[in-house]
Amino acid sequence: MGSQEVSTVDWQGKHVTVAGLGVSGIPAARALHERGALVTVVNDGDDERARAQAAELEALGITVRLGDGATLPPSTELIVTAPGWQPDKPLFLAAAEAGVDIWGDVELAWRLRGDNGRKAAPWLAVTGTNGKTTTVRMLASILEAAGLRTAAVGNIGVSLLDAVLGEQEYDVLAVELSSYQLHWAPSLRAHSAAVLNLAPDHLDWHGSMEAYAADKGRVYEGNTVACVYNAADPATEDLVREADVEEGCRAIGFTLGAPGPSQLGVVDGILVDRAFVRNRQKQAQELAEVSDVNPPAPHNIANALAAAALARAFGVEPAAVRDGLRNFRPDAHRIEHVADIDEVAYVDDSKATNTHATEASLAAYDSIVWIAGGLAKGATFDELVTGAAKRLRGVVLMGADRALIHEALTRHAPEVPVVDLHRTDTGAMSEAVEHAARLARPGDTVLLAPACASMDMFTNYNKRGEAFADAVRARAETSA
Repeated sequence: MGSQEVSTVDWQGKHVTVAGLGVSGIPAARALHERGALVTVVNDGDDERARAQAAELEALGITVRLGDGATLPPSTELIVTAPGWQPDKPLFLAAAEAGVDIWGDVELAWRLRGDNGRKAAPWLAVTGTNGKTTTVRMLASILEAAGLRTAAVGNIGVSLLDAVLGEQEYDVLAVELSSYQLHWAPSLRAHSAAVLNLAPDHLDWHGSMEAYAADKGRVYEGNTVACVYNAADPATEDLVREADVEEGCRAIGFTLGAPGPSQLGVVDGILVDRAFVRNRQKQAQELAEVSDVNPPAPHNIANALAAAALARAFGVEPAAVRDGLRNFRPDAHRIEHVADIDEVAYVDDSKATNTHATEASLAAYDSIVWIAGGLAKGATFDELVTGAAKRLRGVVLMGADRALIHEALTRHAPEVPVVDLHRTDTGAMSEAVEHAARLARPGDTVLLAPACASMDMFTNYNKRGEAFADAVRARAETSA
């Protein structure tokens, strides 16, 4: 199916099973029911919230089965699943045995785009282990600066179904896609797409690094204009080579160094384009200054280059790239500067929940007191510590798996002072900030970049970041 073609499905009387209530399942069930499908929703949970959601759907005439997400309903012709449901669930094994197709919410949105009679907006898609949300929001900011009607949608929290079926018309969509979503999106064909980076993540879901990478690589399938890859991460370029794209689609690299032909990069503090210019062998187009990127940390500059590449692939002028980057404000808990106290910067990167994200965060500063720890999710820390050792003034460890990081520090940075907090209550963050402040010297950065998940101590990484920011602000008040 070509990128601009719209799939038509006769939904009338089609037996469709929707797997999972929630942000994707409920809109899917409603959309299919409105088109005449006979919808059954199955859900593992049977709590008060699920029962309330079920009652709303049942009032429309949709069948809901709570507490039984394993059994394939009779007559099922198609399953539409929430992205988090693992491929080895009994429901999906039964579907495979019965020859029943399985789509995700992204696949359904792709198939239904244009269903409301309007022209389907092309998709500029972004995936990768880290940086997806920031890059998609940067891209949307650039597209808006170009005067285009757009939205940042997908895994970013805004339902793709709502975007493609809502009353708002769009010229183009900036789409964040997770590996889960791509796994269940066999016919997705983006205008252009980027894989920002690849590092081990969600391997329990995918089964192997190879399977994880293959699902990420699906984002390139059928691209019409550009496959954007990270020149510093050869695995992303390998995925471009393996992709089956439309004739004329180009491979476009981004690099923090000087770009070669068909690349975007950085020269003397300037973001430049040698891909979408008339003579890319000899010419380069200035797009923006590094100082236009907020914050100008190396990995965030890479995000900006990827966003710029996708925007340029869509025909956006250089001035809109600059203006869009200047207008962009990062989400909370992503390299967020909280305060300066006694010439020490305090930075919240609670979103750095794995070693790959933390490596990028640590690389952004020269002298760091690092606050780390939490749930390791099977990660190892030797490579991370080895790379960061020279930048570390000190380390404060907290959380359930802090010993794993402590052991790596003992092996690879034995001279770095370490404070090991045995407390695992939420109040430990205040103590962590106090210890970090004592270790820091003027010019240092106290950096919360945990390299771990938060659920051992906090509801999510947002709550962890808020606890850090609260502790820093409290210290700022006492230091004033």
